[in-house]
Amino acid sequence: MKRRRLLAEMNVVPYIDVSLVLLVIFMLSAPLLTQGVNVNLPKGVTKPVPDKTPPIVISVSRHGALYLQYKDVHQAVQLDDLSQVVQRLSHGHGDDTQVLVGGDAAVDYGKVMAVMARLQQAGISKVGLLTRPEGH
Repeated sequence: MKRRRLLAEMNVVPYIDVSLVLLVIFMLSAPLLTQGVNVNLPKGVTKPVPDKTPPIVISVSRHGALYLQYKDVHQAVQLDDLSQVVQRLSHGHGDDTQVLVGGDAAVDYGKVMAVMARLQQAGISKVGLLTRPEGH
């Protein structure tokens, strides 16, 4: 009479299946997590902007209208034209061009993000957000 040997091996097939499913989930969700606008915000106490390179200031009004201010230029601008206008104004300054975005407290957050996305399309890497000191 033959005796059966006990099988003392672990079945790893379910663990491989689970790890492959987790890998697929990670691969599908990773690109969704990286979308956004890169903003180089100052850390700590802010410093005044040097006089040699004045910033381009873009203001978003309460109603969503955009206004651009740079040196002697004060004009209303459409969202579709924003990247072209900023590229034209920053021509010759290269990476030294700083853009400051200021939005009304009641403006839709999506409008400010749309402005920042257009600035990213224009190749602007230094974007700051204007704030007002507390109590003012």
